[in-house]
Amino acid sequence: MKIRIIIVFTLAFLNLTTCAQNSSKNKSYNIIVPDLNIPWGFTFLPDNSLLITEKAGKLLHFKNGITKEISGLPEIYVRGQGGLMDIVLHPNYNENGWVYISFASSAGNGKGGHTAIMRGKIKNSQFTDKQLLYKASPNSTSGQHFGSRLAFDNNGYLYFSIGERGDRDTNPQDITRDGGKIYRLHDDGRIPKDNPFYNAPNAKQAIYSYGHRNPQGLAIHPETGELWSHEHGPKGGDEINIINKGKNYGWPKITYGRNYSGSKITDKTALPGMEQPLHYWDPSIAPCGMVFISSDIYPKWKGNVLVGSLKFQYLDNIYLKNNTVTKEEKLLEGLGRLRSIGIGPDGYIYAGIENLGIVKINP
Repeated sequence: MKIRIIIVFTLAFLNLTTCAQNSSKNKSYNIIVPDLNIPWGFTFLPDNSLLITEKAGKLLHFKNGITKEISGLPEIYVRGQGGLMDIVLHPNYNENGWVYISFASSAGNGKGGHTAIMRGKIKNSQFTDKQLLYKASPNSTSGQHFGSRLAFDNNGYLYFSIGERGDRDTNPQDITRDGGKIYRLHDDGRIPKDNPFYNAPNAKQAIYSYGHRNPQGLAIHPETGELWSHEHGPKGGDEINIINKGKNYGWPKITYGRNYSGSKITDKTALPGMEQPLHYWDPSIAPCGMVFISSDIYPKWKGNVLVGSLKFQYLDNIYLKNNTVTKEEKLLEGLGRLRSIGIGPDGYIYAGIENLGIVKINP
C-alpha cells in the first residue's frame, strides 16, 4: 500500500513539474515593469527606458530595473476617471526633448476639473520648462469622461481627445463647448488656421471632430496616415472610427448602445450628416489604448490593430481587411484591466495592465 502511494505521488509530482516547465516555455508574456496600479500611458525614450504615467498623479521613469519618480508635475486633479493620463514624445524628441502629457486639472473657471494638455522636458528627474497648451473649460465636479489620448501624425500635428464629461446632452454636439471632441494643435500649442471650425463664430478653434462620448484610443495608421480612434459607448455601442476633419460622429443623436438601465437613449443608429463607426462592440468591452501592429516580429498579426478591454480584461487583437473587421482574438486574457498599449523600439508589443505592470508579448 505504501509503495502504491509513493508511486502515485511521484507520478503526480513529475506531471506537475512537466506542466510548469511547458507553461514557462509557452508563456505568452513577460513582466517588464512590475508593481504598477493604473499605468494609464507609457512611452519609450531613445535609450529604451520607459516613462509611465500612473493615474493617481505620478510620472515614473523605469531604467535598468529601477523605477524613479519624476518630480515637478503640474497639480493633478484626481477624481473618478480623471488624473494623470497619456504621455507621448515629440516626433523630434532627440533634437528638442519635448514630452507631452494629458491630465485632469482644476485650473480655470468653475469647481472641479477638466482635461489639460501640457508639454515639458525631463532634466535630472524633474519635469521642467512646462508649457500649458490647452485647458478645456468650464470645470466640472463630474468624475466621468475626461478622455484622453495623445497622438502625433506624420505632419507633426498633435491630436488629443477629451470626453464629454458626462454632459451628453450639451457638450458633444456643440462646437462652442469643450468635451466630446478630438482636437488638433501645432506642436507648440498654436491652433492651425485650417482647422475646420477656425473661423466659425464662438467655436473652440482647436476642434478637429465632434460628437464623441469618451475617446480613450488614438492611433495613426502606419500605411495610410489616417487618424483612428475608439471610444466608450454606454451599455453597448463602443466604437472604432476613422477620424476625418470637421465630421460629426453622432453622440448622443445616434448610437448602438442603451442607457445602463437598459432604456433607450435614442432609436436612431444613423442620421444624415453623421458618421457611422467602422466597428462597434455590443456588449461593450470598455476600450482603452490602441496601436497598429507594424512589426515583423509578429508576421501573422502585421496590419492588425490592438485595443485593450477594461471590462473583460483582455487585449483585443483585431484583424482587418479593407477597413473591415474580419476577426477578433483575445490575448492576455484574465491578467487585469488592459489600460495602455504600445510598440517598443525593439518591435515588441507592450501593454500596461492594472495592478500588474508593463508586460511584453512574446511572438
